Formats: sequence, structure tokens, C-alpha cells
Amino acid sequence: MTDMAKGALHGIKVLDLSRVLAGPSCTQVLADLGAEVIKVERPHIGDETRHWAPPKFSDDTSAYYATINRNKKSLTVDITKPAGQTIIKQLVADSDIVVENFKVGGLKKYGLDYDSLKQDNPRLIYASLTGFGQTGPDAKRPGYDYIIQGLSGLMSITGPSDGEPHKVGVAVVDLFAGLQLTIGIQAALLARQNTGLGQHVDVALLDSALAMLANVGMNYLASDKVPPRLGNQHPNIVPYQVFAAQGAAHFILACGNDSQFAKLCTVLGVDWHNDSRFMTNPQRVANRELLCDELTKKFAERPRAYWLEVLDQAGIPCGAINNIAEALAMPQALAREMVVDFADQGSPVRALGSPIKLSASPVTYRTPPPRLSEHTDSTLANLGYDSEMVAKLKADGIV
Repeated sequence: MTDMAKGALHGIKVLDLSRVLAGPSCTQVLADLGAEVIKVERPHIGDETRHWAPPKFSDDTSAYYATINRNKKSLTVDITKPAGQTIIKQLVADSDIVVENFKVGGLKKYGLDYDSLKQDNPRLIYASLTGFGQTGPDAKRPGYDYIIQGLSGLMSITGPSDGEPHKVGVAVVDLFAGLQLTIGIQAALLARQNTGLGQHVDVALLDSALAMLANVGMNYLASDKVPPRLGNQHPNIVPYQVFAAQGAAHFILACGNDSQFAKLCTVLGVDWHNDSRFMTNPQRVANRELLCDELTKKFAERPRAYWLEVLDQAGIPCGAINNIAEALAMPQALAREMVVDFADQGSPVRALGSPIKLSASPVTYRTPPPRLSEHTDSTLANLGYDSEMVAKLKADGIV
């Protein structure tokens, strides 16, 4: 097997000191792309998400842990003890990347902060993911996805317009920040090719969430008007929202331009596209309530299946609202291998696949999520520890 076939990041070594979701989601992407990732966990306890069950698979692996820990090795080390810190430093000496999500300054007391570790490995890329970043008045505050969704304004624009603010259904800030950290790490790898030196990658949940505001945040910057919560409506495009068909079956209509709106009017047998109130998107935004009330009446006349068929035939973007089972069973999802299993490796784990498709160095699913401490002995052996030394480390509670 060529190096390309082993993955785009084959040969890159990652020491993963992160836990829960945001940091591990980053290191799983790196692992999927071929990097060797050693996940450092607490002896006997491991990552908290190992215990976030039910649900779990038949081998007791929690679904949450399995979400972001495939293709990794599990090493248990107590980093609060000098012998444990020695092991980490030995691993760092041969690592390209360290990923951590401790509170700001939390690793300095163990000599595992960036300034300490780069002395012995100046090529090291040290990636930190925290709630508020390494600088600023809130730097030392702990960060949680849910709280950041609230602080960032994301919840203020999510949910029904006449109800309370809602969080997104998954920890989207954690996952978005994990992707930002991945991008930062890969940029640092490219920079190292030119300079020979590593650097500190600093990503914050709050920064990531603010960046996620995208056009809605820009709407405020352009107008100084606080964006309202619009439920399933779009702040800049009309009609672009959920409607109910006959029998209260919901579907999504997404008219992104005037041409699509004209086609919609033809399907509905109306001439609203010639009405001065609705001819252009700005006019439709200004008369949003009036237009959407009329559309609601029209769509209630026929079943959802009818509307999805005729709208699709007319080239008007639309779609059903699937539950999770329906989404994962879609022929398109299956064709794109968005559900993978590890049955051929004797594991009951099924996982969501990677969305990254590379033609020459594709993502590989090499190993299922590891058992706690599964690779401790082999990792220590590679560092030169013999069986007696490993036994003593275990007896002392170091590993």
C-alpha cells in the first residue's frame, strides 16, 4: 500500500490530550485522514464520554464516545504525577501535533504547556481549544457549547419567533470549533514546511460561534439593527421556510431568486411574480407576512407528496423533513458511505462516515473506537519501557 493510499496525513503523529467533543472531533478528522493519533486518557476512568450512556453498543462502547474516537489508540496516563509527565514528554519529542482543551494555563503546572514543550521540539504544533481563547478578560472561564450558544447570540436567532430562544439540536459550536482547529493545524503544518518551526494554534468556542453568525451577524454590522428570531424563515430571502401541506405534513421551500419564484407562481397558478409587492426579493422580504399567509393557504390544499413532486419537476428547491432514521437510510447517504461499520474487525460499532472524499488519498476507517488503555502497553514498549517497568507504573497508578 502506498503512502497516499494510507491517507493524506500518513506519517503525522498526534498526541491527543483533549476530551469530550470539540477537541476529539478535531483529532478524529486528523485520524481519518491517516494521522497516527494517541489519545491520552485518565487511568481507570478515561474520557468522560465513555460513561455518557445509554445508548451504547453491545461491547459497552457508548454511542457518544464512538462518535469522535475511531482510528485512535488509547493510552492511560496520570499527567498529574511526575512519572506520567515524563511519559507525555517522551511522546511529545516524536510528535508533530499536540491537541489539548484544558483551561488556559491548566497544563503549565505540569510542564506540558506550549512554551515548555517547544524547547525540546521546536517543530511542534500545539493546538489549544478553549471556551474563550488564550487572551482577553474571559480567557480563564470554562466554556461549554450550550452556554456559548447563548452568549454568542446564536440562540437569540434560533427557535420560533414567538417562543423562547432555542439551542441547535447538536453541539454545533463544539463541532464547528473542532473543524476550525483542524484547519488551523493543517495551516500550521504547511507553514512548517517553509519555516521548519511549529506554532501555537489558538481556537475558542466563542470566536467560532461568533464567526458562525455569518450573514446574520453581517446584517447587524451593516444596519445596526438587532436581528430578530424568525423561526424557520430566512432573514434575507422570501419564500425560504417550512410550510405545511394538507394533513399538516411539513416540507421546506427554498426560493433563492426571482426566477425560482416565478416558476413557483406558475406551479401554483397565480401571477404574484407580476405583483409589485412580490416581483423582487427585497419586495417579498418587505411583504413577507402577506405573501407567506397566501402560500400557506395554497399549500394546505394538497398533500406533501404532490407538492414535492411538482416543485421538483419545476426546478424549485424543496425537500421533506426527515427524522434521523429516514435521513441515514436515504439512498444518497448510503451511496456516499455516510454510515460505516466495523463488523469486519469484530466490533459492533456503527458510525457516521466522514464527509471528506479525496480521490487519491481517501479517508480510511482502520480501527473502531479503542477500549480504555488498549494501547498502553504497546505505546510504552515503543518508548523503551520493559514489562517490569510497565508493571510498576501500573502498580503506582501512573498508567
